[in-house]
Amino acid sequence: MMKFVTKRIHAFLDYPVAIALMALPFVLGLGGSGPLAFYLSLATGVAAFILTVLTDHHLGVFRVVPYKVHLMVDFLVATVFIIAPFVLSFEGIDKFYYLINGIAVLVVVSLHKPEMSV
Repeated sequence: MMKFVTKRIHAFLDYPVAIALMALPFVLGLGGSGPLAFYLSLATGVAAFILTVLTDHHLGVFRVVPYKVHLMVDFLVATVFIIAPFVLSFEGIDKFYYLINGIAVLVVVSLHKPEMSV
């Protein structure tokens, strides 16, 4: 498999994804399956924004969280998003929203190009 998502590309994706996770529950009207379907995305978006600000990459502001830790968190969030619809009985748009987001994040993480040691 060709791995082409570099640390730089990933950094450029982080802020828009965090903002989307905060905005899309409002835009899409998430929460038909219950308030958790709405608030899980909102809370994850806030956490993702903070993580990005703290990550050690060129768009990080404080750069205290190692990039590898950031990738592990992304993987865990993707896993939670894929499992959540089944465990929390999300239906309709709520279910598809979490499945699509979870799969998308897993794809990005799996296509991460390892950095070369110097």
